[in-house]
Amino acid sequence: MLRTTDRGLYCEAGDFFIDPWAPVPRAVVTHAHGDHLTWGCDAYLVSHDGEGVTRERLGRWGSGVESVAYGETRLVNGVTVSLHPAGHILGSAQVRLEHRGEVWVVSGDYKTDPDPTCAPWEPVRCHTFITESTFGLPIYRWPSQRQVFDELNRWWAANAAEGRVSLLCAYALGKAQRLLAGLDPAIGPMLTHGAVERMTALYRHGGVALPLTVHATDALRTRATAGAIVIAPPSVTGSTWLRRFGEVRTAFASGWMRVRGERRRRAVDAGFTLSDHVDWPQLLAAIDATGAERVWVTHGFTGPVVQWLTERGLEARVMATRWEGERDDAAVDAAADDNDGATTVTEVPVVGESTS
Repeated sequence: MLRTTDRGLYCEAGDFFIDPWAPVPRAVVTHAHGDHLTWGCDAYLVSHDGEGVTRERLGRWGSGVESVAYGETRLVNGVTVSLHPAGHILGSAQVRLEHRGEVWVVSGDYKTDPDPTCAPWEPVRCHTFITESTFGLPIYRWPSQRQVFDELNRWWAANAAEGRVSLLCAYALGKAQRLLAGLDPAIGPMLTHGAVERMTALYRHGGVALPLTVHATDALRTRATAGAIVIAPPSVTGSTWLRRFGEVRTAFASGWMRVRGERRRRAVDAGFTLSDHVDWPQLLAAIDATGAERVWVTHGFTGPVVQWLTERGLEARVMATRWEGERDDAAVDAAADDNDGATTVTEVPVVGESTS
């Protein structure tokens, strides 16, 4: 049904690619992060929920975007294609393919934790499942979201009480909006970097309820930053943009914060473990829920997952990719930081080496 090529995962029967690494005539895209969405394709098929953020990130290539509802089927050269919620970010989808009685599912990135900013993940039964494994090691086990947000709000409130601005670093698309949905707006103003504000506006347009935010540049102009939290991409740490806020406490929200030393490596004051990917037990449970007999593992710690599955009798293999996982989208966010988010992803070739 699918095979890997120098341009990515290819369905020969349907003559289309899934999350291609280079421009192709026809692409089915799981979601709009830069390690899954390549600009320059002639046609894109995405979920209805993800259409707005996809068009925004593609810029002038957005005219080739077509969207379908979750569960809606399309027949592409004899292959039945449908998209199903992945729970990763707004519009994220698993791709289901059916041809001659065989069913394959490509997970894209996914999480099984509930998230008010996107449709929840659904298990899709299949013969072959292609899964990400960004955090595919037993050490990665997420604390409860309630615990994480309680800690985040206490950290922000303590900084505000001391007259400091709080900088919370997160990827501009997905993680930033999830954080906004979980933070307590009663603590103080919620300010957004331009790259974050642009994506947040698209979430609101897509029907996602989020608290009031103020563009950080506008708040600086009116000096309305006291006690504020600023949501911005990770690349702003150490920048001249950040120095405009005066005394700042910095933090980063990511699954990588589960590992001791990551906070120090990123040169931030605090780290909060919040991921938009499955942890180790969630990954294994999700694979089991598909009922798949064959599993291809990609994007991350592939070896340990393949070994675990093989030892339990499944047919498993590593699927090579140019990308590593969650870290890769930092390249897109870094490019969008210029002029406080005034640039677009169309100016940034995202195909190539991993940024990690």
